[in-house]
Amino acid sequence: MPPVALRFSGITKRYGKASVLHEVTLDVMAGEFFGLVGVNGAGKTTLLKCLLDLCAPDAGNIEIFGVSHQLSAARRRLVFLPERFVPPYYLTGEDFIRYVLALQSDDYDRAAAEQMLRLLDLDRAALQKPVRAYSKGMTQKLGLAAGFLARKELYVLDEPTSGLDPKARALLKIQLRELKQRAGTLFLTSHTLADVAEICDRMAVLHAGRIRFAGTPDELIRRYAGGGLEQAFLACIEEAVPAS
Repeated sequence: MPPVALRFSGITKRYGKASVLHEVTLDVMAGEFFGLVGVNGAGKTTLLKCLLDLCAPDAGNIEIFGVSHQLSAARRRLVFLPERFVPPYYLTGEDFIRYVLALQSDDYDRAAAEQMLRLLDLDRAALQKPVRAYSKGMTQKLGLAAGFLARKELYVLDEPTSGLDPKARALLKIQLRELKQRAGTLFLTSHTLADVAEICDRMAVLHAGRIRFAGTPDELIRRYAGGGLEQAFLACIEEAVPAS
């Protein structure tokens, strides 16, 4: 059995009197592609912030490959790309990639960078442009390129297809398949259920701060007798929420 890559154990988070996460418990196995889905305000972003130690849970523990998420050594094994990715506007694309790799003590290889940009449908000329001149899609591709060049064990991607056109989405999925082939682990959030069904081995539905379902996309469909994943998702979140 593969080791656990991510373990959320009883994560609870409150902001004042508002309870955002309620005893969230999830395991993501090494080599697994796992999707976290939910409506806006369900608690997905807060859970990611807790994982990255950007905010402290009020209760519970998080481990990354068996190491507390509070230790920087644990986070060295992952790449994180936020949904609203905004690199420093004054850097060129090349400066940004070079900087990200330097943080990992990795050397910058321009040929490898150009190849990765090509694989994500970003013109190599973008390396010399300041990122303030990038479109949303170009910025997203730059962040993905830097992440894939870092070659980490775990990728935490928040809405990774945001801003990507259909061609770029298809090319991203090719890179994710290559990550899968080298036994990498993916933990992503997405509002696009079709992508979750295509990419992920398992998924969880987070609603009103609680895990309402965890299993395969097919299991979600069977459990809620949905005609498809979208209908099953709706049935899942429309069930009565347990009292706090």
